[in-house]
Amino acid sequence: MSQRTKVIQLYKTLLYMGRDYPKGYDVFKRNLRKVFEKNKQERDPEKIDKMLAHGNFVIKELETLYMLRKYRTLKKRYYKE
Repeated sequence: MSQRTKVIQLYKTLLYMGRDYPKGYDVFKRNLRKVFEKNKQERDPEKIDKMLAHGNFVIKELETLYMLRKYRTLKKRYYKE
């Protein structure tokens, strides 16, 4: 798989994950686009691989954030504080 394809796939995945972002989808989408446009001139394969790795880390962080929010919601439903 080429790096271009990986970058496009990462962008699409992050857009999908941003739907439930706490500050809103529009804020997430604007920031995501800004970051990708800032780095669009990069041609060094090693730097691109590092950025892809960081993007995958962000995906995992978002998943963790959403799981934590889900856990807190369930906890509030079943346990009175």
